[in-house]
Amino acid sequence: MKKALVIGVDDYPKNPLSGCVNDAKAIGDILARNGDGSPNFSVLSLTSDKITITSELLESSIGELFKGSADTVLLYFAGHGIINPATNAGFLVSQKRGKGAWGISLADILGMANGTSPKIKSSVVILDSCHSGYAGEVSSLGNQAIAAIGEGVTILTACHREQTAAERDGHGLFTGILLDGLNGSSADICGRITPASVYSHVDQTLGPWEQRPIYKANVQTFVTLREVSPRVPKEVLRRLPQYFPDPAYTFPLDPSYEPDRSAMSEAMKAKFPADESRQRLFMELQQCNRHGLVVPVDAAHMYYAAFESKACKLTALGAHYRRLAELNRI
Repeated sequence: MKKALVIGVDDYPKNPLSGCVNDAKAIGDILARNGDGSPNFSVLSLTSDKITITSELLESSIGELFKGSADTVLLYFAGHGIINPATNAGFLVSQKRGKGAWGISLADILGMANGTSPKIKSSVVILDSCHSGYAGEVSSLGNQAIAAIGEGVTILTACHREQTAAERDGHGLFTGILLDGLNGSSADICGRITPASVYSHVDQTLGPWEQRPIYKANVQTFVTLREVSPRVPKEVLRRLPQYFPDPAYTFPLDPSYEPDRSAMSEAMKAKFPADESRQRLFMELQQCNRHGLVVPVDAAHMYYAAFESKACKLTALGAHYRRLAELNRI
């Protein structure tokens, strides 16, 4: 029960764009499937190379998105955005202005999203358009610091209300980074990608002199936008409490854990004969080490920790995932 509406508009009569249709198609494709190919969002795509994006179409299609029941709904828009200085109202701009003065107002979109709870558990609005950071502001109060976001609503925008959204290499600058995050760069250890992790990825990638993304949310739990292969297999994470009986435990190692025995003396090989079960366990600990869950004690690398009969221990992140495994949440 996840549905997404993705909209991309290049073909404006004045000031046409070049990357928005590409953006919408790429976002729709990646949201439709998880990393393993399993179904994710049911995606409806509206792009200006296929259909004229009128004000009426924007209003009706976005309204339809926020109707009914669902676990998660997602709106993605790439195209022109403006703020009308006469009314201090933000708009997503359509190709043909009809019923709406410019297209559809950001206030109307937020009103639809805010009215979905509890039938829709999570509503996510992602905007790659100029001045999109206006979304969520209460314009009538004349205070940019105040936002009115309903329960379960998340807003992620390409830039601040006063900024423009750039295009680069056939995509919006923001969406290019967003796609990289959705492909796995912003996934956690378990392979889950959330709006917050995507925002963090975009925020770290864009420099202080570039457009600044905006993240606003009123949520009790993070929604998973997409899942990719876990950085560490989940079955390994579930075994962390078995390997580390308490978070401060140091796991003792010796040369029998290390599969590469070429540097060992004959005496060491005799004292610590190869043990396949220990070597398999050590490979799992090394996986955890590569992703910041486990570190060697008094040794530069896990290899030397085993070779020199030392130990390894959990990091703070490792202790966190050990706790999740202990609580049966992985």
